[in-house]
Amino acid sequence: MLKFKTDVEINEMTDKEIAFQKIAELVGRFDEQFDSYKNAAYNETLTRRDFIDPFFKALGWDIDNEQGNAEAYREVIHEDKLKVGGATKAPDYSFRLSGGKRLFFVEAKKPSVFVKDEIQPAYQVRRYGWSAKHPISIITDFEEFSVYDCTKKPNPSDKASVARIKYLIFRDYLKEFDFLWETFSKEQVKKGSFDRFVQSDTHKKGTATVDKEFLQSLDSWRTYLATSISWNNKQLDEDEINFAVQQTIDRIIFLRIAEDRSIEPYGNLKQALMNGDYYTNLFELFRKADEKYNSGLFNFKKDQISKNLKVDNKVIKTILNELYYPESPYEFSVLSVEILGSAYEQFLGKVIRITPAHHAKIEEKPEVRKAGGVYYTPQYIVEYIVKNTVGKLVDGKTPKEVGDIKIVDPACGSGSFLIGAYQYLLDWHKNYYHETSKSNRGKKDNPLTPEGNLTTAEKKRILLNNIYGVDIDVNAVEVTKLSLLLKCLEGETEASIQQQLTIWNERVLPTLDDNIKDGNSLIDMDIYDSQLDFGDERKIKPFNWKKEFPDVFNRKTSEKGVDLKTIATKAKQHAKKAMVYASELEEMLNEVNEPQLNYNKNSGGFDVVIGNPPYGASYGKETRNYLLTKYSLPIPISDTFLMFILRAFHISVYSGLVSYIVPSTWLYMPQYSSFRKQVIDQFRLDEVQLFRKSVFDSVVVETCTISLTNKKSDSFSEYHFKEIKGEPDQFKFEENQIKQELLEKDPDSNLILSNQAIKALFMKIRDKKPLLRDVALTVCGLTPYRLGKGKPPQNVKVVKNREFDADFKKDKSYRQYVMGRDFHRYVWQIEKERWISYGYWLAEPRYKAPFDDEVKIIIRQTSDRLIAHLDTHRYLSLKNVHNLRITADSLPYQYLLGLINSKVLDWWYQKLIPEKGRIFAEVKVVNLEKLPIRLIDFQNQVEKSFHDEIVKLVDHLLKLKQEIRDAKLQTQINQMQSKIDYCESRIDKIVYQLYGLTEEEIKIVEGENG
Repeated sequence: MLKFKTDVEINEMTDKEIAFQKIAELVGRFDEQFDSYKNAAYNETLTRRDFIDPFFKALGWDIDNEQGNAEAYREVIHEDKLKVGGATKAPDYSFRLSGGKRLFFVEAKKPSVFVKDEIQPAYQVRRYGWSAKHPISIITDFEEFSVYDCTKKPNPSDKASVARIKYLIFRDYLKEFDFLWETFSKEQVKKGSFDRFVQSDTHKKGTATVDKEFLQSLDSWRTYLATSISWNNKQLDEDEINFAVQQTIDRIIFLRIAEDRSIEPYGNLKQALMNGDYYTNLFELFRKADEKYNSGLFNFKKDQISKNLKVDNKVIKTILNELYYPESPYEFSVLSVEILGSAYEQFLGKVIRITPAHHAKIEEKPEVRKAGGVYYTPQYIVEYIVKNTVGKLVDGKTPKEVGDIKIVDPACGSGSFLIGAYQYLLDWHKNYYHETSKSNRGKKDNPLTPEGNLTTAEKKRILLNNIYGVDIDVNAVEVTKLSLLLKCLEGETEASIQQQLTIWNERVLPTLDDNIKDGNSLIDMDIYDSQLDFGDERKIKPFNWKKEFPDVFNRKTSEKGVDLKTIATKAKQHAKKAMVYASELEEMLNEVNEPQLNYNKNSGGFDVVIGNPPYGASYGKETRNYLLTKYSLPIPISDTFLMFILRAFHISVYSGLVSYIVPSTWLYMPQYSSFRKQVIDQFRLDEVQLFRKSVFDSVVVETCTISLTNKKSDSFSEYHFKEIKGEPDQFKFEENQIKQELLEKDPDSNLILSNQAIKALFMKIRDKKPLLRDVALTVCGLTPYRLGKGKPPQNVKVVKNREFDADFKKDKSYRQYVMGRDFHRYVWQIEKERWISYGYWLAEPRYKAPFDDEVKIIIRQTSDRLIAHLDTHRYLSLKNVHNLRITADSLPYQYLLGLINSKVLDWWYQKLIPEKGRIFAEVKVVNLEKLPIRLIDFQNQVEKSFHDEIVKLVDHLLKLKQEIRDAKLQTQINQMQSKIDYCESRIDKIVYQLYGLTEEEIKIVEGENG
């Protein structure tokens, strides 16, 4: 028999012990009157009140809102019951953290229901959890407690056991109490235990995330509509069909979501299937929606195509049926705008092509194909960028001041960044008004509803005042509008909508035509200066920012004229005398001088520029020439994202904030050094976050987030660099910073670094030394096969059969060749001889390579570090090996080999090109040639002795490393390894001295190479 503690004893217990005691009492009571509770007359309401509510109260949740939070801030939301088609419409509880982030749903049943085997409740709660992208959901009647993995797509025919990851009966609660407490108690959830449970017990094989599944649905609906519309409306061209299909899908989805959010009557769209022509009926619903919402989505004055479309009844019926239970796995009331945007971003990567016979084909856009896929930005990246731009600007301001902040994404796609920025502003305003709610209470223009949410009018005001976007794809623009409007509608009901229509005589949603526009963000009207006719002009879409956003660019900013020069001079004098004020004073000086640098500085612009700009694009000759001239680009024109960085300078206000996620190659690759100088010269570079693992789903590309301020840096500006490793839920990062002026002094302007000491050491090692290209010729190895190359041109048979290869010397044209894996530092590792017939019949024979030299240094190309060896066999090599011939006098191969394999140059190379740990790491000739080589003054006896010792040690290593491969006895191997370790260590010590490293600098190198 259970023994319960007294009130005195309870006061001395921990929260966990108190919870155990309370749940033990519930278990005891249920057990004692088990038969009564199992009676069908004991209903669900009583079950919730008597057992389920107290159960979760014991776990620390504020079930009854005893804290008195406004509805928007409640920890647990109790859903009203609403029957639709015989199925419960919403789970009974939604558990949330402070701030409104939903964690999991709980569906309650009465004890007479057999939770373990009932299919319908399991499907229903999984459907909700999956649509909301919750990892788990729960069904309980207190007698039973089932936890479901909601990462797996639900199917109406699934047994109740499918995706169930934990099942308990009430008699298990006490022995399983540690699990219940650690996983579901509020105290432990806040500490991350819920997340740890989710990571360990979900995301198994067979998962189908809702965004990916919804993308498949979108693709299917597009195919149905494109096929029908193209065949039945032959007067429409390709662009018009793409537009019509996109608009139809957007309108259907908007209205279907409105139904599940109780803004429209449930099943409203299905009225179109009653009789007659289904599309005509559907269009009538669209027309009525225009009267109600005024969103632009249903504006048929601008859309003259949709009204006259002919669409097969079968297509409309199929699409609508797939949007409703039971055929639809989606619960649109909990399908977030962010999830919708993720699916739409991928969806927009394809386009409808019309064949000469007017058949529709769905194809990837050329730019998407070239980039290797669509790069949809993960939510945590969006949130980080928004917080560090919008968050900085709103801090300490009032709503009126925040209303003046203009935010733009110049390549908005499906709108993920604009949705993120809008959500941040909605949360900020709601929190602000709650903190000052007493002064607003009872006022007619109170921006909060009685439930504590923002009013529709306030949400509309924020959207129109703050959010702007541009995209070259008109369909992307429409999707962005759709997403923002759905975000604006969150929390609305049919009653609140009707109130606006009747009391305020105001339609529900704003039109976003003045905020979200289609056009080419990079190309202005001045492209017509060279030519007025560019053929298919619809693909160029010149865009004049000032004309399209007059309210943004005509804003008045503080005028700073020549009369402030006196202040500037005084500021400079004071900066020298009082360093404590220097940063502020120097900033004053910059604010006086810098506004004259660009046209936008005194004529408005955007306060925040954010986004994930496109990474590659193809352009015609005229457009290429225009872009190269306009942006002074010393880089490949296909690197579109770089132009968006420069474009941000033109469209942002002075001191405006710019933050993008872009590929990381521009941070360090030599070909971008002049572009880096351009950025450092124009912007204050605030922060770079380098992600060592790809953040994009199914696309392997290393990226970084960049944060810039549109003003010149001063002597106190610091550049922060973060290197982030690991998975998104387990990120580990190292943060360092240096003065920006050090970057300006660096000839390469390499932006990947650790800290000021490392940057200084990097520059010290390089300082006033000849580069490898000054003392040696480096040529990569041959390419034996490539279709169409060689003399005569190679055919498929030659390439496939590798007809010039052999495993022995067939005739005098055959020579032995090596690959990168055939050697390591100072040693051959050839497992198998390879021979090739060498001559002009090979694809790229590389006659300039020093294959015939008596001695040459070879360096592995496919590697994340420097690996070099000496070749005295006159081997040929493939292109994954670099071949080095010394061209300088008095520079022995052994000495140079010792330098290249030393820790100093390997460390320096890693700082130049951070390749360590990368999947596709490569040592390229252009980077090798930058190695700083310490030449010897042979008149200096100390230097000469260092040189001689390195040569001797390298000779030892070449011998020892070969001998250790042939050794059999472990004692011999151990002795040889000790000698090898000594020789390599001694070389490193000598090289430290030759490059003048201090003890502290040696620790830096050793720490990095250790």
